[in-house]
Amino acid sequence: MLTKSDLMYDLPEELIAQHPPAKRGTCRLMILNRKERSFSEIEFSEISEYIGSNDSLILNDTRVIKARLKGHREHTGGSIEMFLLEDLGSLRWKTMVKPGRNCKTGNAFVFDNNLKAVVEEELGNGRAIVHFSSSGTTEELIKTTGTVPIPPYINRKPQELDNTRYQTVFAANSGAVAAPTAGLHFTPEILKDIQKNGTSIDYLTLHVGPGTFQPLRNEILEENSIEEERYVVAEKTLKSLQECKKRNGRIIATGTTVTRTLESIDINSTKQLSGSTSIFIHPPYQFKNVDVLLTNFHLPGSSLISLVGSFAGLDLIMEAYKKAIKDKFMFYSYGDAMLII
Repeated sequence: MLTKSDLMYDLPEELIAQHPPAKRGTCRLMILNRKERSFSEIEFSEISEYIGSNDSLILNDTRVIKARLKGHREHTGGSIEMFLLEDLGSLRWKTMVKPGRNCKTGNAFVFDNNLKAVVEEELGNGRAIVHFSSSGTTEELIKTTGTVPIPPYINRKPQELDNTRYQTVFAANSGAVAAPTAGLHFTPEILKDIQKNGTSIDYLTLHVGPGTFQPLRNEILEENSIEEERYVVAEKTLKSLQECKKRNGRIIATGTTVTRTLESIDINSTKQLSGSTSIFIHPPYQFKNVDVLLTNFHLPGSSLISLVGSFAGLDLIMEAYKKAIKDKFMFYSYGDAMLII
């Protein structure tokens, strides 16, 4: 029986990337060949060499919102931090509040620009539905008062560069509180190179939630769960996936978010799919749709390393991570990448 301890490894702090590469698309890319159990390395910009004309590359076009708001309790002055999780309309948002004990119905929070939020409903686990108000245009103030929610392991304040670099070049549908980081490496030029191969490039949307950063709570792996995240898969993408399978091409998932979405749906559906998934992928898991996985290097003891360990084999992933550390690859959101073929 696998445990959380099986997902652990020691990472030197200096290998946690604090900034993106100076130029998008220039990170290192480890090629992990599962059949040959081999490792090689190229620059990410050369990835088209590993993607064929029959393949389908699937990208997550979610857009990260300025989801982090820092403020204080109206009556006590105590500092709080709020993350915007889902726009419910009419200035109501599903949120996560830290410290979670502040999520009491009627509690009011004040932010910059005279923006105010009142808890309407407690949801548990630090989650609440709040209603915003202000003396100005509240919808615009929500957008401008927040900051880019860079991950907690990046030990600095958000900078101007994060507004563009913590966002994919194909981001289109707002709603994520974290970037689909495997997609951060692509540039328009790299995508054009892939299309020149005859590869189909298609999109789905999964709005990444705060659960992506949360460690697994239970030691026994299969006893863990993760939060639901909303997805939409267009009819056009479904048709492309079906055609890819018919021509014996490979479905290449860009990141764990695309993987979790594709493994949650019936790709033979004929109409657009939308819903939520809380699928937690852990060994042994038989993948039904994804053939190749592009991913970053993930936190020890996380649901993300559980997923990539399921895809490549946990022993092989741990061997790859050991090599990556030895060769000084950079880890996490702004770090280097791995293509598992």
